[in-house]
Amino acid sequence: MAGSVVRRALCSLRPQSLTAVPGRFLSPVEPVVPLAVQFPSWRSSPVRSLQLLCALCAGHNKWSKVKHIKGPKDEARGKMFMKFGMLIKIAVKEGGSNPEMNLNLAHILEQCRGKNMPKASVEAAIKSAEKAKPATQHMFEARGPGGCLLLIEVLTENNSRSQQDIRRLLNKNGGMLSDGARHNFNRRGVVVVPGQNLSMERALELAIEAGAEDVKETEDEEEQPILQFICDMTDLRKVRASLVELGMQITSAGLEFVPRTLSSLDQDQLNAASTLIEALTDSPDVVRVWDNIQADS
Repeated sequence: MAGSVVRRALCSLRPQSLTAVPGRFLSPVEPVVPLAVQFPSWRSSPVRSLQLLCALCAGHNKWSKVKHIKGPKDEARGKMFMKFGMLIKIAVKEGGSNPEMNLNLAHILEQCRGKNMPKASVEAAIKSAEKAKPATQHMFEARGPGGCLLLIEVLTENNSRSQQDIRRLLNKNGGMLSDGARHNFNRRGVVVVPGQNLSMERALELAIEAGAEDVKETEDEEEQPILQFICDMTDLRKVRASLVELGMQITSAGLEFVPRTLSSLDQDQLNAASTLIEALTDSPDVVRVWDNIQADS
């Protein structure tokens, strides 16, 4: 008698949705109540269901992409803008802040636009250059791995500190200061255009039509093919305008140091030289590094 009363009491505590119906499965829309609620001692504590979503697993991949791809690109972009700021400072120091009267500054500003440097950052760099403390522009001559020659352009307020830093980086990475490297370079105007879909034969024809002295095939920092049209410094604006009229898209135009002779390096020497140039470029006082390196074929 007591047993039947207990059975009836327990049955009355079960939710109606769990009442068994012969030959029928629970519908997906019907709530599945955890087994624990069938016992009176657990009934006072709510039970929460746990959902596992596949989308949560994508978080690690997304962070990896941000960390290993976006991060280094943003860092490189920041360094590039910092170097442009130093170039602007040098150009303003040499010829004033009006790009219409300062050809070198005009070319640098064009490069800034080509690299999508924000206009506000460019204007801030010009204003900063006008108000900046006097800084010294200096060119260090060096010899690197395999006998390659380097020109290291520096803008600094402390010559002694910069020289010590350059010397330390050279000694650490297989290089040394070496007088006379400057004589292996000529300062020339260089107009850069994308190299895709343009043969060297056609590039030479364009160089003749535009009045350039030579064309050099190389790659940019993103390993994309580019063509450098080399000309006299005084002909830079004319060559650039002629290439635009001939339908060329200009990536940049400016004054650079072009080597007279090239140093041929094997793969090990090339890797060591690359490490040295990267270390020098990362130095806060270094504006640009020129070299006469040619990889062995």
